[in-house]
Amino acid sequence: MSLRLRLALWYGGLTGLVVFLVSMLSYAAHSRAQYDDLDRQLESAAHHVAGVHATAGTSDELAAMLAVPLAPNLAVRVYGPAGAVLVASPNAAAVPEADPAAVLARPSQPAFDALAGLAPPFAAVDAGRGAFGLAAGPDGSRWRLYVLPGNGAVQHLLAAAPLGSIDASVLAFRRLIPLLTLVGIVVSFVGGGLVAGRALRPVALLTATARAIARSRSFRQRVPVEGGRDELSQLAATFNEMLASLEQAYQSQQRFVADASHELRAPLTAIQGNLELLERQPTMPTEEQREAISEAIREARRLARLVADLLALARADAGVALRRERVELDRVLMDALSEARHLARGHRLEVTTIEPVVIAGDQDYLKQLLLILLDNALRYTPPPGTVALSLRRNGTQAELAVRDTGVGIAAADLALVFERFYRADPAHTRNPGGTGLGLPIARWIVQQHGGDLVLTSAPQQGTTATVRLPLRTQPDR
Repeated sequence: MSLRLRLALWYGGLTGLVVFLVSMLSYAAHSRAQYDDLDRQLESAAHHVAGVHATAGTSDELAAMLAVPLAPNLAVRVYGPAGAVLVASPNAAAVPEADPAAVLARPSQPAFDALAGLAPPFAAVDAGRGAFGLAAGPDGSRWRLYVLPGNGAVQHLLAAAPLGSIDASVLAFRRLIPLLTLVGIVVSFVGGGLVAGRALRPVALLTATARAIARSRSFRQRVPVEGGRDELSQLAATFNEMLASLEQAYQSQQRFVADASHELRAPLTAIQGNLELLERQPTMPTEEQREAISEAIREARRLARLVADLLALARADAGVALRRERVELDRVLMDALSEARHLARGHRLEVTTIEPVVIAGDQDYLKQLLLILLDNALRYTPPPGTVALSLRRNGTQAELAVRDTGVGIAAADLALVFERFYRADPAHTRNPGGTGLGLPIARWIVQQHGGDLVLTSAPQQGTTATVRLPLRTQPDR
């Protein structure tokens, strides 16, 4: 069953239930109000006649008063001590015979049904000294009675009114309830289907777009977004953002694979060429053999370094968490500096400022970070240039800086150096053996430690790499 049909059924069923409940409540309130209003009329008429009798005291005056009906279809009978009718209104002949004493002794239930009894009364009906009763006429019609006890010559006062018109109105209303419920269900079902279809149109577009992407394997598809701000419009906009992110990730992956293939092919080609040369010319001079073997070894080391960098980036993409332990960053800096001295070729390596700094992190990765920054600084700084390091506290952070006097980086390239396999033009010409993966790995290491890495540079004015890491807040044990 489709979502549109389910929503239409829910709309229809819920609306039908609401219409049914509202109709039943309206029926109960309408019915009770009419029956209660008639009871109040009967009570008022009986008390009015009793008041006139108390004032006048003669049957003739009562008869004269009752000659004119107190209300339409309302009849009054006045009974003497022996139960005989002393005075009656002209329309009292239609009232069925009733025993006033029996009505007083055994009052009847309200004239309305149990459902109408669920509705609260608009105004309470108090029978007072009297009592209400029900009687049936010869034709089966119902009559409502109210008996009020008298005194002296008048034993009882009886006010009566037929219930036929009220019963017919209530019955018509009761028969109308199923029709109203059915109409409400049908209208709600049709309207709900139309509304659901229009409301779910973005979902249909999402489905069609997803199907088109699955067929074409292209993330360039987009879902049309209408100007509304409802949840489905936001879903379509979010879906488009997801497609844009996937397209960018897919393009980055394709570029990464292409760049990695290119970078891997270069050392492999060099190694293969040198090995084939040695195979074809086994009697070549010793010096040429040594040169071929040395070049193969260099390319093999470059290949190993590239594979290691790719493995580090793969771990970064997989979300591998680093260790968190106490690390004395100043000692790590001195260890990295000691190893970097073997890479220097006429460069000047110096430490300008170093302060004891303790952070929480992974010592191996932090050392790798320092070696990457030092290696970059030495590669792109012509001898006898200077590479200077500094480490100091800055509030709640440790600030590490690596400054060089090298070729620098152009402003257009500075924003791209953290992309994988990207190398600015001077870097390509000066360091053809680089992989373009050092800075992306360095940034990942810094981010995993909750810090940030910033490069500031200008052509022929050197580069400064500044790393800020949070200090360790837990006390040593």
